[in-house]
Amino acid sequence: MKPAVSYHEDLLRRLKDPKYAVGYLNACLEDPDEGAFMLAVRDVAQVHGGLRQLSKKAGLNREHLFRMLSKTGNPRLHSLRQLIEALGFKLTLKPA
Repeated sequence: MKPAVSYHEDLLRRLKDPKYAVGYLNACLEDPDEGAFMLAVRDVAQVHGGLRQLSKKAGLNREHLFRMLSKTGNPRLHSLRQLIEALGFKLTLKPA
């Protein structure tokens, strides 16, 4: 019998694909729980060098980034935009 792969390990493996990561982030944005999106960004950040490297790339304080990406994080738009761009993505809007 094959050993089981944990859901989180499989998710992190899939998030290495930018198209999958964008789909995951967009799906989490639609969740009524706003904290789900922040945790999703943390998952994506984890596979793209980790939070320490991301904080340097985004020009954000590492401790602020950890708080921002918690389930109760409430980042300012400017900080969120810096973070998303550091991950190689762009914030956009589309008609509902």
